[in-house]
Amino acid sequence: MAPETLQEIVDRAFAEIGAAREAFRPRLEPREVGTITSIATGIAKVSGLPGVGFDEVLRFPGDLYGIAFNVDEDEIGAVLLGDYWELQAGDEVERRGHVVDTPVGDGLIGRVVNPMGQPLDGMGPVVSSARLPVERPAAHIMDRAPVTVPLQTGIKVIDALIPVGRGQRELILGDRQTGKTAIAIDTILNQGGQNVLCVYCAIGQRASGVAKVIATLREKGALAYTTVVLTEGSDPPGLTYIAPYAATSIAEHFMEQGRDVLIVYDDLTQHARAYRELSLLLRRPPGREAFPGDIFYIHSRLLERATHLC
Repeated sequence: MAPETLQEIVDRAFAEIGAAREAFRPRLEPREVGTITSIATGIAKVSGLPGVGFDEVLRFPGDLYGIAFNVDEDEIGAVLLGDYWELQAGDEVERRGHVVDTPVGDGLIGRVVNPMGQPLDGMGPVVSSARLPVERPAAHIMDRAPVTVPLQTGIKVIDALIPVGRGQRELILGDRQTGKTAIAIDTILNQGGQNVLCVYCAIGQRASGVAKVIATLREKGALAYTTVVLTEGSDPPGLTYIAPYAATSIAEHFMEQGRDVLIVYDDLTQHARAYRELSLLLRRPPGREAFPGDIFYIHSRLLERATHLC
């Protein structure tokens, strides 16, 4: 076989280049981008995103995320989920195309995370098996089973006189420093060896107080079956607002696997105050004590997600 001439080599090379060029199909990824018009405490007003949906995640500069909370025709009120000090009017905002979610799975057991699933315990990244939206509909009435099995709190007076059942919601009322958190922590400690997982959600609490709770759980070995979802008083109100919903999604994942879960919200008063702050900043009409009119709905839809499945 005669060797190729220089012209044949050049022709073959150009033919291969032409074939590769014809086969190339660039992947187009359209992006919908808006701009920040103003910034307040934990709130950003965004224009230029007419297609955004309620509760959709928005990405801001510096890998900062927010949630579309007020969806108006001309402007969007976005709740920011992190430090926003570097943001300024005119910055670009990008749609992410999904609602806010959180990682779930056995990898969160024994970990301390924020509502976005980011670790706060210095033990490396969280390994999750899936992600679930923080806002999920409650189970239908036909999917619920009667509350028949007690949850032992370890406090004899409660277990004997006013027992708590698995699948039940229980409100702990009291003034400051009357032992509300102590009852909840004692109940978590008592679940050791009872095949019950626990989720402790600290909502806008002081860092020192939460550190003591975590130290107690670790000292007593309860952190081995507990997930701590933490927001401190210095966190943005948007992060505080989604904390109990994210904690409930984490607990729901275990519940849907047929496992029993105890979830503690400490406390919903701080959650209501965070929601009031967001509503006032977004200029929603206030009601009694400046709380918005749907303040009871945000808690009822949260607590209805706790149940006993068939």
